[in-house]
Amino acid sequence: MNHPPQIRIPATYMRGGTSKGVFFRLEDLPDSARQPGPERDALLLRVIGSPDPYGKHTDGMGGATSSTSKTVILSKSDRPEHDVDYVFGQVAIDRPVIDWSGNCGNLTAAVGSFAIANGMVDADRIPEDGVCMVRIWQANIEKTIVAHVPISNSEVQETGDFELDGVTFPAAEVRIDFVNPADGEGALFPTGNLVDSLDVPGLGTLEATFINAGIPTMFIRAAELGFDATELQPSINGRGEILERLELIRLHGAVRMGLSADVEEAAGRQHTPKIAWVAPPADYVASSGKSVGASEIDLNVRAMSMGQLHHAMMGTAAVAIASAAAVPGTLVYHAAGGRDRDSVRFGHPSGTLRVGASASFVEGQWVIEKVSMSRSARVLMEGSVRVPRIG
Repeated sequence: MNHPPQIRIPATYMRGGTSKGVFFRLEDLPDSARQPGPERDALLLRVIGSPDPYGKHTDGMGGATSSTSKTVILSKSDRPEHDVDYVFGQVAIDRPVIDWSGNCGNLTAAVGSFAIANGMVDADRIPEDGVCMVRIWQANIEKTIVAHVPISNSEVQETGDFELDGVTFPAAEVRIDFVNPADGEGALFPTGNLVDSLDVPGLGTLEATFINAGIPTMFIRAAELGFDATELQPSINGRGEILERLELIRLHGAVRMGLSADVEEAAGRQHTPKIAWVAPPADYVASSGKSVGASEIDLNVRAMSMGQLHHAMMGTAAVAIASAAAVPGTLVYHAAGGRDRDSVRFGHPSGTLRVGASASFVEGQWVIEKVSMSRSARVLMEGSVRVPRIG
């Protein structure tokens, strides 16, 4: 029996922060996949190799973790004062689902580099040496992000000595500014409260801070979950009862945040909201074997991504952490020592991260003007991906 040959699609495989994904120019996708819909999803699922009941992504470009099963579509922006439009898809591993409901803050660090290399930034804005400010429109959440990309000899400088916990090798530093990162028209706290009581059937009532900054996130005190926020992946992942309990809390949090009408609907939206737990600083040993001292950090945070404890920290969740830490009265603010600050350093499973946030109280509500952090990015491979013809 004859079968049609595979199709070839230009693509770039990139690392951004502690994530990696397959990057496409919109114009390079097949006509049927240039707009949102089932055809696009089917194509990108096949690129990544999902759904994979074996959980390995052996027959695709995915890495079988939430951090490495990602797709990005970029195009030159028609929006004033922006260079590139950025669409992000979080691919489920074991289900035929791509979640388009949020952003990937880590891969944002690679968007600017890709945009420069692919002609999406006007040449007169790229210095011969220095830093190029790439203005990104994040289409999933309709927010502006600015990437400060180092340039050498008019090309992206990828190599350097900047070290990022969760990434093995050093690279060039890329500063990312998330401008006015709250969802909606300044709706930083979707319930209107800094702390809410969340009733979870079978588990009781938990105190939570719900915040829309970077990505919708719910924060809970680690002690209320029986944790201390020094956990590493082996103590959470693969432990069915713990994972089920955390997912149940996340589902009810999604309803409370107004993201889903009920828990059944929330179950189909695995990328958002994120659930995280916080605790005051404590000594621990990171997954690399590096010791992290309590004196080095302001608090410890652990966060779930696509049903698993993240190996480091999602960039978007880091935005939420810094935003919540900047607002007096949140659970994150109290875990970080209960004092005003314009930056916070937190411990995560791979080490530490410092994130800055500027907050102000305007007309009776808190507003986050900007959140900044440093990441790194580089091209891992470029050329074409090949996939069997879909449909």
